[in-house]
Amino acid sequence: MRYRYPLLLLLVTVVWGLTFPVLKVATGQLSGVEITALRFLIAAACMGPFLRGIPDSTWRDGLLLGALGLASLVAQAYGLQFISANRSAFLTSLNVLMVPLIGLVLGTRPAWVVFFAAALACVGVGLMSFDVQGELWADLATLAAALAYALYTILMSARAKDHSPAQLATAQIACMALLGACWMLADSGAQRLLVLPGLVEAEVWWGLLYLGAVASAATFFLQAMAQSHVSAPQAAIIYAMEPVFAAAFGWWYINEHMTPLALLGGALVIAAVLLSQRAESATP
Repeated sequence: MRYRYPLLLLLVTVVWGLTFPVLKVATGQLSGVEITALRFLIAAACMGPFLRGIPDSTWRDGLLLGALGLASLVAQAYGLQFISANRSAFLTSLNVLMVPLIGLVLGTRPAWVVFFAAALACVGVGLMSFDVQGELWADLATLAAALAYALYTILMSARAKDHSPAQLATAQIACMALLGACWMLADSGAQRLLVLPGLVEAEVWWGLLYLGAVASAATFFLQAMAQSHVSAPQAAIIYAMEPVFAAAFGWWYINEHMTPLALLGGALVIAAVLLSQRAESATP
């Protein structure tokens, strides 16, 4: 089935979209660093059965992918301290345009339709998250997050075919869990971590379980499997659906209002995804 792997990536964005209200609840009791580290520690525990027998080459690619993924999260978390979530969402979405541009520098020649679809997706996310209030260093950090994720997307599409999806996902998550735990220890301190279990309510723990088991372990596996069959530019455009699903789940789960501008932006992102799929199908 031609659309099986793009649909798997679309499922990934649905899962990511639901993380928005979950994260909003969790940030009431935990810092962004703690949430990030704990979700990957939970994800690493879920992927434990796949740890045995991972080849050295998979560990190398997993470390590189994990470092890029964590760098993107760290830079985005820093930026969110000073700019709104809407502005962060728009700046981060620019990775959709960065992917084909980097590919062009590396010698690939994506069709013009891919560039048009990528730009359309960025405009759509921009309409959904319009915010003119910025801060130079926070904006630069968020752009660095977008660049790191663009490189992650390119590398995943290039290397995923060389590895078992379960082993590649496990290697990434294990590396991110280790790096994240060190980051959390340095940021929160040992004293807070010792009392942390008693400070967090059951609802937040259930949310962390979703973030770790579903939004990290399961989605990393699906990405590793699907991106060996989907080009990096197309994958990046599909990932632009995340804020669309986030807005939909925010409206449904926590009664957040969607403006007509946001609805128009969401429609443009959907159009971009459909256009990118058509361009991919037309590629010989």
